Amino acid sequence: MEYSILGRTGLRVSRLCFGVLTMGPLQAGLPLAEGAALLEYAVEQGVNFFDTAEIYDSYPYLRLLLRSYPDHGLVITTKSYAVTAQEMKISLDKARMDLDRDFVDIFLLHEQESALTIRGHRAALDYLIAAKEKGLVRAVGISTHRVAAARAAAQMPEIDVIHPLFNIQGLGIQDGSRQDMEDVLVKAAHAGKGIYLMKALGGGNLLPQAEEALQFAFSRPFASAVAVGMKTRQEVQANVLLASGLALPVELKRQVGGAKRRLHIDPWCEGCGECVQSCPQGALFLGREGKTQVREEECLLCGYCAAACPFFYIKVY
Repeated sequence: MEYSILGRTGLRVSRLCFGVLTMGPLQAGLPLAEGAALLEYAVEQGVNFFDTAEIYDSYPYLRLLLRSYPDHGLVITTKSYAVTAQEMKISLDKARMDLDRDFVDIFLLHEQESALTIRGHRAALDYLIAAKEKGLVRAVGISTHRVAAARAAAQMPEIDVIHPLFNIQGLGIQDGSRQDMEDVLVKAAHAGKGIYLMKALGGGNLLPQAEEALQFAFSRPFASAVAVGMKTRQEVQANVLLASGLALPVELKRQVGGAKRRLHIDPWCEGCGECVQSCPQGALFLGREGKTQVREEECLLCGYCAAACPFFYIKVY
């Protein structure tokens, strides 16, 4: 496994970041012991960087991991939609308590869209900056699907880390092309921002060209790491090899290449619209019968709609 320092944070991170969303309750829903064992297996393969968020409901897996490897220099990122200082205090306190850790390595404002939305979350960001000064957080930043937000964050000295959507086809970038995003991220890295990528497989839409897509993402010199969702040991093995610049054995490629994920919406959906409002891609809509439907070509299978559904009628399989 290759490692690098994440921008100017001083944090040493593995080239492969384990995206915990995929194995958690919003998607695969692995039992707690099984999920923690998978994370431990990733550590044994050299992974020390793990990405989660408050909405993912996956802190219990990481809590067990941290108990098993207290001295391995594991780096944990989490995210929150908090807007006010009080909301961010609650989010940070929850993360520290649920992880059973005094500090959080990286805390991000979740899913920022532009300089305007960052300003709208200014009180929450200021709370994180104050928490960083107290040693409760080591680095602060944003996650985003938009070029505009990455550009704004790159110009803010108080932002340490940018976690942008980026893949070989530019799928999911909402306000520009892949090249537009790359141009901004190159400048951000030059300015000292720590950058690690998300959605290298376009939420599963690039699975038919997964090896090429991941090799492309890992080859970007401006990014310290690439977050990839995993739910099996075979997927961990494959992604560790790709992060190390190695080819996949034929049998391993066969094992990880067959499954295609999809969004399942139960037929008894009540059409409340909460999921439609929560979809960052605008891929969901209420159909003629008043039930949620999905434009599959726009869906990135992030599972945020599943978290928003008050009746648990949505799942990523």
